[in-house]
Amino acid sequence: MPIAADMAAKFPADTFANLDRVDKMWQNLRQGRIPQREMVVSSDEFLKTIDFDLAIAGGTLGIILAAALQQRGFKVAVIERGELKGRAQEWNISRAELMVLVEMELLSAAELEIAIVTEYNPARISFPNTPDIWVRDVLNVGVDPVYLLATLKAKFLEDGGKLLECSSCDRVTIHPNGVEITVGNSKLTSKLFIDAMGHFSPLAAQARAGVKPEGICLVVGSCATGYQQNQTGDIFASITPIEHQCQYFWEAFPARDGRTTYLFTYLDAHPDRFSVEFLFDEYLRLLPTYQQIELAHLNFQRCLFGCFPSYRDSPLKIFWNRVLLIGDSSGSQSPVSFGGFGAMIRHLSRLTSGIEMALQADALSNNDLQLLQPYQPNIAVTWMFQRAMSVGIEQKVHPDRINNLLAAVFQSMEHLGDDVLRPFLQDVVQFPALSRTLFQTSISNPQAVIPVVPHVGIITLLDWLINYINLGGYSGLYPIAKLIAPLITQLSPSQQYYYQQSLQAWKYGSGKDLRS
Repeated sequence: MPIAADMAAKFPADTFANLDRVDKMWQNLRQGRIPQREMVVSSDEFLKTIDFDLAIAGGTLGIILAAALQQRGFKVAVIERGELKGRAQEWNISRAELMVLVEMELLSAAELEIAIVTEYNPARISFPNTPDIWVRDVLNVGVDPVYLLATLKAKFLEDGGKLLECSSCDRVTIHPNGVEITVGNSKLTSKLFIDAMGHFSPLAAQARAGVKPEGICLVVGSCATGYQQNQTGDIFASITPIEHQCQYFWEAFPARDGRTTYLFTYLDAHPDRFSVEFLFDEYLRLLPTYQQIELAHLNFQRCLFGCFPSYRDSPLKIFWNRVLLIGDSSGSQSPVSFGGFGAMIRHLSRLTSGIEMALQADALSNNDLQLLQPYQPNIAVTWMFQRAMSVGIEQKVHPDRINNLLAAVFQSMEHLGDDVLRPFLQDVVQFPALSRTLFQTSISNPQAVIPVVPHVGIITLLDWLINYINLGGYSGLYPIAKLIAPLITQLSPSQQYYYQQSLQAWKYGSGKDLRS
């Protein structure tokens, strides 16, 4: 009998329903059954009235951006298919990154401290047969989503925002002067429509026209009490060689009501890949070894399942005017990260100021808005990292290849210091740090690096090389362009918008936005 089924009585009542829901999503991706419907349509008629400056579909993360824009004087509507509330599971992030909420006056310093419900140090990177690496102040803060979203929701409403809860966004009709959004039996109009509905957004599915994702991150985990040691965390850990044509990785974080542990792996969406249910059984099989505790000693508060697709053709380029996809809907997150909250916080200031300028300059064509989700070479280069950490369904590789490579890379980064290691752990790739790491690893451990070429393939390597060169170019362009930024006040609003968004693209695309 599978371990999970044998332990069913120890899990919360909704565990297997949630597991089945995510497994069906994963099965549909493997089989190429990606739900599509014509959600976005166009009309040549002009709208007679426009109710809002912008409407955001997807309230869980959209409320953060909505609160920022409403605070700046825009009329904002948020559409959420359920009740807008946070989940019980904490969001992990670094304190320095989280400070943007205070700087933008979305939270007071006191409110931020209430939102932070756990904080620990240090965190570990660990691979078999190599010394552990310990870092401080990276992903060491746990935020309470329930309090955070409730606070931002209340401020949004107090500032005059419109919230439609338990409402589905059924159709988006683009007119020459605005957008009409069908919400159930009612309609609302806005100058701009923002899709914050996540990886499985129906708008993104329509735009991608059924294309399968090239990369998948499958995640299972739990939050449980009973752990004897719960003072430190794991950012990235491995305890096994390649099994079942994939490499297992672990994360662990102290939580307010126990300890959260994740098992995740990088895959393609081949039809023969295993199920989420199988991965959950693997998690339960290996958890006692990973955490040095028997399952019988744990009291499971909740179980967690996720399927995160990523596309090489990202961020998603759309051909609709007055429509902007943000966050996971746009595919703008790194293929080695889970996206979501961390990506939203990282880009919150950029998106807020960029959308403000776009509305003021009436720069709302598809070409204008694409500047708010630009190509970022520091994200594009991580595609090879994702490919190097995954194994094809029929690919023959040495069982220790991925562990050996990662151990060598992280040892080199540790040797080079925090200014190299910390940005990478925060999912921010920078040209100098990456170049130094590649050189150091190639010199100190060539036997781990050389097998990467046949493992990832020459096409992936050449694609990476182009993005790597572009990363160097962006790193040089940004400081030069920043010098002439004071002169743009003489330009028109439209010209200022284009310049500022290009500047932001170079800044974020080179990792110069790092907060540490």
